[in-house]
Parts: sequence; C-alpha cells; structure tokens
Amino acid sequence: MNGCCRRYTTLALLTSVSAFGLAACGNSSKPSVTPAASTTPATNSTSKPTLLVYSAQGYSPNGVAAFSKETGIPAKLVEDSTGPLLARIQAEKANPQWGLLWVDGNEAFAALDKQGMLEQNLEIPALTATGESLVPSDKSFAPTGMTTACTMIYNSKAVSSPPTSWQQLLDSKWKGKIGMNNPAVSGPTFPCVAGLMNYLGSRAKGEEFIEKLKANGLHVSEANSDTLHLLETGQIDIGLIQSSAAIGASSKAPVLKVGYLPKETLLPSVIGIDAKVSPEIKQEAQKFLTWVYSPAGQHQMQVGDPHGDSLYWPVVPAVKPLALLPELSTLSTQTIEPYKWGAEEASVNDWFNSHIAQ
Repeated sequence: MNGCCRRYTTLALLTSVSAFGLAACGNSSKPSVTPAASTTPATNSTSKPTLLVYSAQGYSPNGVAAFSKETGIPAKLVEDSTGPLLARIQAEKANPQWGLLWVDGNEAFAALDKQGMLEQNLEIPALTATGESLVPSDKSFAPTGMTTACTMIYNSKAVSSPPTSWQQLLDSKWKGKIGMNNPAVSGPTFPCVAGLMNYLGSRAKGEEFIEKLKANGLHVSEANSDTLHLLETGQIDIGLIQSSAAIGASSKAPVLKVGYLPKETLLPSVIGIDAKVSPEIKQEAQKFLTWVYSPAGQHQMQVGDPHGDSLYWPVVPAVKPLALLPELSTLSTQTIEPYKWGAEEASVNDWFNSHIAQ
C-alpha cells in the first residue's frame, strides 16, 4: 500500500462514511485486501482469543505477522482504506469485532473517543517531545509515527522556481496546473484542508483560499495515486499530497521533486484500542501497541512499505527516520487540535464536495 490507505470508489460506501462524518484515505490504486473480511466473533472458541487489527497502514501486514510470530498471540489483519474501516467500526457498534485500529490522522480517533468507543489510559512508552504532544490527556490513542499533509510535489522540468508560500499557489502562471485530493475520499487530505484553515486563521478564510484555487483551475482527484498520475502525465505541474507518497514517488522518478510550504500540518499515524471488547482482547491489543514501539515493531514499520508509509518520522526517541526523509526540525510545521477539527470533519468534507470537487 503506497501511502496511508487504499482507494475505494463505491457511492454507497462513500455515503455510509459521510453519514458518520468520516473520510477515507487514498493513495494507491491497488484493490482492497481484507484477509479477515468476514464478520467473525472476536474470540476463537477453540483456542486463544484472536485480536483483529483494523489497519490502513502499508506496513501493517509485516507488523501483524511479525507480532504473532514473536509473541504467539493470534492476530488477524483487516486491511482496507481508513473510511471503510471507520464505517465498519460504526456498523459494528452494538457488537464490536475489532480490537485495535491503526490508521493515519488523529481527528477520527478524537471522534471515536467522544463516542466512548476507545479504551482510555493506554500504556504508552516515553516518546519524543513531538510524539508526547500528540497524546491526548485521557490516553485514548497514541501516535506511532508522523508524516505531513499537503506536501508539495512538482515536475522539475516544468517548474524551475516552485512556490514557497501558500499564496503563490494562486498565481495565474499555475492556472490549471495544481492538483490535490478530495478530503471526503482521501483521509490524509482532511488534515491538509483543516491545517490550511488553521494556518489562515479561520475556516472561512480557508474556504475562501480553496475557492480561489478552484477558480485558478484546481484539479481534484480521489487519491494520491490519481494526483500523481496527473503529474506524471503532464496534466498538472504541482501536486499537494501526503509526504510519504510524495517522497516515495520522487525516489522512483528523479524528475519529481518535493517541497514544503510554511506550517506543514503534522499527520500522525495513530493506534487505539476498542473499549468494548473482552478483557482478553484488550490485553492482547495493549501488547500489540507496546510491541509497535519496540525495536522489532519499529523495524517492521520501516521495512514494510519502503516507498510509502515507511517514510515516516519516528516518535520513538532511539529510532532514526529512513535516509530519504529530511530532518523534521528543518521544516516549518504545525499541529491541529484533533477534537476541534474532528468535530468539523463531516461539514468540511460536505462543503468541499459541493463547492470544490463538483
């Protein structure tokens, strides 16, 4: 899975996700794979309980397999885009099957926490200062790594002097040459849009800016892979996508370069535990969470998706990012309040769909 999550296209699914105010991620055109896709009990009556890990992370197949091998704890991966996974969690609300959720973006976790669906007071090891700042006071979810939302990727043959500010994106020379994803479909794009609103000072100012982008010929796609296709085929010169997807694409096509605009919004990969499953499953989920921060867990995260989700900045103090990543301290970044923006996600996405994507 190249980037945060897989793409989905069915209108029924999008409607279901929108009803819960949740957005799907989308970087890859690979078909969705759900090894444990059928609705099965969260425990195995003939042996130990089975931990179901709902994940949209490209390195999760490696991680889940290695965790089970090392600990002997049976775990199954349900792998899909963030939106379908969140919709599935809501559909299972009366009889939850999942034990652990692992996707990008903390806004959805804040919404689940407000609904009382996340186990609180998780045991979280010491993290970097930035990592610690992303842990909520009730410890209902935890970051496992960081990327940035709305990172700029451009064709260096067509762009000799890339924009260095958000306002420069509105220049007439970029008319019809900029592309981004729809936050109602691509999960990493909602933090981008919310972060832009936060940076400009209000939702109204952010909407005004994005409407000007549209008037300047903005191309809106469903997934990072679609925006990258427009870039690679010369239909646009600049794309705004998740940093892991941008860095991965530029590593394979040297003509593509990555640039960072002021106040890039940090996009954490996040993990949380179902508050309503059995004590046995909760215990296994906590062991998985602890394992993710271990040297073995971090290794699997860094080798599982080398051109996608593995391109993250670690929150474990002793772990170094992969060589393709710049030093995070050299970038201008911001964090946004997940509980504030999580509450606005549905309405922001509805506005984007009706005013920008159409």
